Amino acid sequence: MPNMNQPVTYFSWLRTLPAATQRNVLSGTSLAPRRAARPVAASRRLALSCTANKVNKVVLAYSGGLDTSIILKWLKEVYDCEVVTFTADLGQGEELEPARRKAEAAGVKEIYIDDLREEFVRDYVFPMFRANSTYEGVYLLGTSIARPLIAKRQIEIAKEVGADAVSHGATGKGNDQVRFELGYYALKPDIKVIAPWREWDLNSRTKLISYAETHGLEVPEGKRGEPPFSMDANLLHISYEGNALEDPWAEPSESMFTRSVSPEQAPDTPTYVEIEFEKGDPVAIDGVAMTPATLLAKLNQLGGDNGIGRADIVESRFVGMKSRGVYETPGGTVLMAAHRAIESICLDRSEMHLKDDIMPKYSELVYNGFWFSPERVALQALVDKTQEYCTGTVRMKLYKGNVIIVGRKAPTSLYDSKISSFEDDGGAYDQKDAAGFIKLQALRLRTLARNRNY
Repeated sequence: MPNMNQPVTYFSWLRTLPAATQRNVLSGTSLAPRRAARPVAASRRLALSCTANKVNKVVLAYSGGLDTSIILKWLKEVYDCEVVTFTADLGQGEELEPARRKAEAAGVKEIYIDDLREEFVRDYVFPMFRANSTYEGVYLLGTSIARPLIAKRQIEIAKEVGADAVSHGATGKGNDQVRFELGYYALKPDIKVIAPWREWDLNSRTKLISYAETHGLEVPEGKRGEPPFSMDANLLHISYEGNALEDPWAEPSESMFTRSVSPEQAPDTPTYVEIEFEKGDPVAIDGVAMTPATLLAKLNQLGGDNGIGRADIVESRFVGMKSRGVYETPGGTVLMAAHRAIESICLDRSEMHLKDDIMPKYSELVYNGFWFSPERVALQALVDKTQEYCTGTVRMKLYKGNVIIVGRKAPTSLYDSKISSFEDDGGAYDQKDAAGFIKLQALRLRTLARNRNY
């Protein structure tokens, strides 16, 4: 018989039974003892599946918050497996040691807390910004671009520790489940994926809190009521979704915002800033060289102080529904404007227009979770080729929510003042040449007009 002083999981109880009884239980002809009735009733069908697909060790993307703490307990109870926790520092601004302490208290033996800020900005944010990526014209993809790096590191850890599964806390309604899992399968095709929100019956906050209390998990006081919104943060942005924001007509409360002042409260004098680029990537602010993560953090501070970077969007999710999100991306908003400005003098017209043509597709791939797809990699190669001569400096004025470009210069600039000047250009451009150019361009239009009696 099992030790009744210890929590009984489905598998631990099942292993105490004779083989014939185990078969009867799995076939539905025998019932569990009363002590085990709760987990069996809640998870019996799932447990049958788990038996057929036994998991020995799983790497969980773990924040230390209530939801992933519940998932940690649930994985142990339902799958009877060892759990390795992985917490990524992407610049979300939270103290991460509490996640370590909670994992230790839950009996986790292998705990990973990795500072990925530099890799995140250098290898994910900057390549995306070289493409000038925005989704549906507004969203700077702050959540989307973080998921492939988390997935990549989870798979690396799974290989290091010999895990046969990975798990995440994304819900069954959102895009993140797709982004995580496409990343997992792209990097380890045979990995098992456990998505608790698609498996368990804890489909309300009341049930989650009840489960936490039943299992002795700490429930912060602020989690007992319905939160006004959910948040996701990293060094590029912070997002707010759900509940109070689900009415697309309702204006967000000013108290919600954490990374920017309102434009009305921004300083009455502008802030001037210069950003230096090398091959399309920012490398210095006001002449001071910085690492990628440090530079983006500085732009966040400059932009946020001047009321820059707020966006209120209703977006088309990959899973099919419309969703409202409110975002703060102060540094990214400044960087996007600066990058377009340096491209304006360094790229040929057709290069720029081609980039603008492919940008929606590139952005869609990032948004939908196809970062590791061959088509995204191919588009990245094209984008990066265009950036070879994007080296120079952009000067801008930040003022009450606005990013105003006031200067740009580059050693490889294609801007020639002699040619474009309204003054005497000394023969650099013969205006008479325009007549033949216009006639050739107009040939098809004139032909159409004659034949269609316009």
